Amino acid sequence: MDMRRLPPLRSTLPLRPLAAASLLVLLSVAILAAGAAGASRHRPAPAHGSRYHGPSYMTGIGDEADQMFAKKTFLNLHTRIARYITPYNTAVKPRSLKWAREWIADAEADHMKILIAFYHSEHPPMNLPSAATYRRDVAKFIKDFPHVREYQAWDEDNRGFVYDGNASFPSPSAVQTALYYQALKRDCTHCTVIGLDVLDQDNPYPTLQYIAEFKYEVRRIGAPMPSIWGLHNYSDINRFQSWRTREIVRAMGGQVWLTETGGIVKFAGEFKNNHGAGVRRAAKVLKYMFGVASAVPQIKRLYIYDWHGGNSRTRFDAGLMNAHEKPRQGYDVVCRVLHGTDCNLRTVDS
Repeated sequence: MDMRRLPPLRSTLPLRPLAAASLLVLLSVAILAAGAAGASRHRPAPAHGSRYHGPSYMTGIGDEADQMFAKKTFLNLHTRIARYITPYNTAVKPRSLKWAREWIADAEADHMKILIAFYHSEHPPMNLPSAATYRRDVAKFIKDFPHVREYQAWDEDNRGFVYDGNASFPSPSAVQTALYYQALKRDCTHCTVIGLDVLDQDNPYPTLQYIAEFKYEVRRIGAPMPSIWGLHNYSDINRFQSWRTREIVRAMGGQVWLTETGGIVKFAGEFKNNHGAGVRRAAKVLKYMFGVASAVPQIKRLYIYDWHGGNSRTRFDAGLMNAHEKPRQGYDVVCRVLHGTDCNLRTVDS
C-alpha cells in the first residue's frame, strides 16, 4: 500500500490560550529541568560499540507498507516490534480498513508486537474530529483488532500545518490531543496508550510548550498522566546532536519511545543524496542514533522510520532499502547492531 507521508515540518507552533499563570509555571519547570542539558548540547553521544543494542531498549521498524514482513532482509533483523500509522476513522472507511487488516495480519504472522498511531482521515484530512467522533471511530478499530494493545492517540501531534500536495490541514492542539488521549484510554483500559507523539524541531522550545500545555489539560480533565511518551528526534540526530532529545525527555518526565527516528537520506533541499552522499551520511546517523538511545536511560524503544526508500522525485527518504528493495549502508548498520543474520550484503548508494 502507498501511504507514504510527507516529512516532518519544522514550523513554529501557536500556543493555545491557557490560564496564563498555570501554563507559565509548567513551562518554566520544563525549561529549567532541561537546562542542565543545554551546556553540553553540542557534545556527541558516547559510542559504546556492541552496547548500542542491549537490554535497556528494543528496536523496531515503522513503515506503512506490509511487504517488508515477507522480506528475508527484514526477517534477518529478528526485531519483534513494528509501528503502523492509520487514519483515526479507519474502521469506518473500507479502503483504509483493508490496508490495516493486511498490515496487521502480516505483522502478527511474524509475531510482531504492534504499535498503532492514529492520524488524519483521508476523507477529507482538513477536518479534525470532535472528541466524540474520534472516540466512536477508534472504539470500532479497537474492537476489530482485539490483539493490538499498544496505541498512540495521534501521530506527530505538534506538527503544525501539514501539506499533502493538494491542500494544507492542521494538526490538533494540545487541548484536542488531550481529549483524544482521554478517549483512547477510556476505550482501551487494558492497553498501553502513549502520551503525545511529538517532533523535536530545530528549535525545541515550541515542543516544550506543547508538552506543558498537554500536561496542564490532562490534569484539568482528570485523565491519568501518561507514563510513556513518544518522540520523533529527526532534527537532533540528523545534526549529530542529542541536546534536543535530552531536553524533551526531561520535560516529558517518564519512559520515552522514539516512535520515529532514523537517518535522512534526502529531504527537500535541506538534505541531498548527491552521488550517494545522503545514503552514506544516513548510515552514520543511524550509528549515532543507537548511541543516543544507549546514553539516555529513559529511552526504552526506538522505531526506525522507514523501511522503503524513495526515488529521485521523493521529497522525504529515510529508507533502509532503496526504491528497488536493495539494502543501503544504513541497513548494514542496523543489522550489525541488532546482531542480525547474514549482514554481509552488498549495499547500494541510490
